[in-house]
Amino acid sequence: MTLNFDPRAKATTLYHGEFRPMFIGGKWVAAQSGQEMQALNPATGEVLATVPRGGAADIDAAVKAARAAFEGPWSKFSPYERQCVLLRIADLFETHWEELSVSDTLDMGLPITRTLANRRRVIGMLRFYAGMATALHGESIDNSIPGEIVSFTRREPVGVVGAIIPWNAPTAASIWKIAPALATGCTIVLKPSEDASLTPLLIARLMQEAGVPDGVVNIVTGTGAEAGARLAEHPDVNKIVFTGSTLTGQAIARAGVTNLKRVSLELGGKSPIIVCRDADIDKAVPVAAMAVFVHSGQICIAGSRLFVAREIHDEFVRRVAEFASKLRIGHGIEAETEIGPLINARQAGKVEGYIKAGSAEGAELVAGGSRLTGELYDGGNFIAPTVFGAVSDKMTIAREEIFGPVISAMPFDTLDEAVTRANATPYGLAAGIFTTHLGTAHKLARRIKAGSVWVNMYHAIDPAVPFGGMKMSGYGREGGIEHLHEYLETKAVWIQTD
Repeated sequence: MTLNFDPRAKATTLYHGEFRPMFIGGKWVAAQSGQEMQALNPATGEVLATVPRGGAADIDAAVKAARAAFEGPWSKFSPYERQCVLLRIADLFETHWEELSVSDTLDMGLPITRTLANRRRVIGMLRFYAGMATALHGESIDNSIPGEIVSFTRREPVGVVGAIIPWNAPTAASIWKIAPALATGCTIVLKPSEDASLTPLLIARLMQEAGVPDGVVNIVTGTGAEAGARLAEHPDVNKIVFTGSTLTGQAIARAGVTNLKRVSLELGGKSPIIVCRDADIDKAVPVAAMAVFVHSGQICIAGSRLFVAREIHDEFVRRVAEFASKLRIGHGIEAETEIGPLINARQAGKVEGYIKAGSAEGAELVAGGSRLTGELYDGGNFIAPTVFGAVSDKMTIAREEIFGPVISAMPFDTLDEAVTRANATPYGLAAGIFTTHLGTAHKLARRIKAGSVWVNMYHAIDPAVPFGGMKMSGYGREGGIEHLHEYLETKAVWIQTD
């Protein structure tokens, strides 16, 4: 991608270690406790800014503001007026896209070329949900009750939504939660990850500038154990939507039982990629590699289990390793960087532990496997893209979600075997298939137990297409009309006319 601006120069204008308040009820506030957290650049370790360490009292205030807005001014907005608000937000995102992209890169490390490339997806989501705001409707239903009785359904907003997002895609994740809430007439309290809170606060400013009424969108920064837990259990939250680890998702589902709130969960994955013997290797190698390495492996849909037909296995793994070794690793703010840092030292240490376990359990380290040091990497959390061969299904690296740049390559002999092994996981978020045979593509896509299956491609996500998991990868869908239904209640209305 050719950049028409200097991201490093723009970065110097964004953050200087200052305090950034959170957004509750249309006001910029500190935590009621007075506590703060540091926002660190994962590439350098430097303090970008400080943000409030919000807790239960701050969540309570935000939910109260969201409830007042839901039952007050926001309830009087027509579908057309909600659409206009979303379109104004989209226009502001167009204007401020470079700033949002640089903020994401600084806050969580994804290379600037990739954060900029999210523009079409994010702004597309805003415009898609704006369009859907005026297309929501119930149905007229012929019933069999004696007499002149009319029956129909209404689609009504569920109410106050609590949203908890991870750190690996602050802009996209925020809009994926906020936009459908606004389109359906809900209000929202968003709790971003404590590891990436800065961009959601920028988004709140754009929401305010776009004319979103006070209390409709609230951003509370804080830890998951404090702010997130209170939001999940809050008795006046009607729906909770969460993206993150399966373990945390289970805790959120249990907390939601307190008032039987509706819950949507998009959780972890251990996604398989199946490379058939007739695959176009030239096209498959870079896609299969970047299915994991695109964000240093820090994506829930990472295709980290690479099943390759035995006839082409050795060549394919060798070429993936060669591809991995040529990727440019560095600070995300540099335009030439292809692979950025891991989010923090804790995650880097966790990934190193998995790499050691892979070698200890007998896997063959084909590429990478080391933490990068030297002047370019001082203060950061960089791990070289790693490829393991000779992996068995029982190895730790083949079973557990690593959330790091690690591929486990395994040969298979038959398609039936590949399907059985691909499905032998508690997860079911995504899968990839590489084949030039249309019949094989259809057969495998039908048999793989995953919410999204990509054929001869990976990572495709569109606002109009539903996305979500099966099994321990969660439930509920984001994207498409199914997403809007997650934020709506269906009410049956009966009228006797005689």
